[in-house]
Amino acid sequence: MLELKNIWVKYGKKAAVRKLSLSVNKGDFVTILGANGAGKTTMLNAISGIVKVKKNEGEIYFKGEKINGWKPGKIASLGIIQIPEGRKLFPLLTVKENLLIGAYLRKDRKGIQQSMDEALTLFPVLKDKLNAKSRELSGGQQQMLAIARGLMAKPEMLLLDEPSLGLSPLIRQQLAETIKEIHREGVTLVLVEQNARLGLMLASYGYVLENGEMSLQGKTSDLLKNDDVKKAYLGV
Repeated sequence: MLELKNIWVKYGKKAAVRKLSLSVNKGDFVTILGANGAGKTTMLNAISGIVKVKKNEGEIYFKGEKINGWKPGKIASLGIIQIPEGRKLFPLLTVKENLLIGAYLRKDRKGIQQSMDEALTLFPVLKDKLNAKSRELSGGQQQMLAIARGLMAKPEMLLLDEPSLGLSPLIRQQLAETIKEIHREGVTLVLVEQNARLGLMLASYGYVLENGEMSLQGKTSDLLKNDDVKKAYLGV
């Protein structure tokens, strides 16, 4: 479904991602691990078209179609939706308005309402907050809204960037259960997560980035047992 072939992403002369290759099949749940500055967010931004991968610096394919150089809106219309780190909500708009913005590319009114009903079923706490401005929500509620807004686009693939960041253990666990439910409903997931244990427990396959390069990959059950992973990311 998604394939990265030897991609490079540079900021000026500095390479944030180097010769990175990975693949995600339809229905997969993949996690990307790595320390701050490892290139995780840059990789997601490259997939979404927020940062450009030049023609001579690797290839990105989605369902067999090369999407290098495409604008973010066109990539989103394919069904690749990114939930950014830090939520990036519209603070002065209401919860309902933020949700409707997620469906901006859609024209099917009945389908949009159905998606809103489904999102509010996943995140029932938002039902009573529809007319509240997003800045008035708690951190956990804002993260729920960010994911719900992404689901309004009816994604085939959801890119989640640090969804548990700054959340309490209880809210983090609730969010993890909801993410698993989204995957069970058929959405392919790519999860970037600094909480390595959480990422490895949720996903079925994992990649580890170090200094912009792939250093390790495998089934998450195997990575959980890997001595290097345990020392570097699990505090064991």
